[in-house]
Amino acid sequence: MSEHGTKSHLAVYPGSFDPVTMGHMDIIHRAAKQFDHLVVAVLNNMSKKPLFSVEERVELLKEVTADLPNVTIESFRDLLANYIRERQAQVIVRGIRSVTDFEYELQMASINRELNPDAETIFMMTNPKYSYLSSSVVKEIARFNGNVSEFVPPIIEKHLKQKFSEGPDSE
Repeated sequence: MSEHGTKSHLAVYPGSFDPVTMGHMDIIHRAAKQFDHLVVAVLNNMSKKPLFSVEERVELLKEVTADLPNVTIESFRDLLANYIRERQAQVIVRGIRSVTDFEYELQMASINRELNPDAETIFMMTNPKYSYLSSSVVKEIARFNGNVSEFVPPIIEKHLKQKFSEGPDSE
């Protein structure tokens, strides 16, 4: 908030979002209330083989955030600190589920601060009902035709079913 009590700043919520979960959506909705503009930045990590392509993840995120006028979805493949500088963002938003997450995120925040001292990292605690939830767990459940309706938005559930429609080894 600015000194006048209004929202301020451009914030970036980076991640792989493969797929986006209700935990991610919780952070997106809460962060969108705190900042004038939130960019959900989908990492195009060349060293990983995601279930959904970067383009699919961007499109799916656009669908599930369509009701949030101050949220933009983009992708990036550079260092986060460089992307933040390029976007002229002031804040990096990170969700924390556990102490393990915090240890990793603290290390990343320290590195990002060294690389770009103009950006602050803000940690948001995930809603406790999503503290066990991860994209990896969701993919594992969906791979074996388990019910993921409580873990992902309906459109994501539909796309997971399509991805795994040929059976558990159809990646």
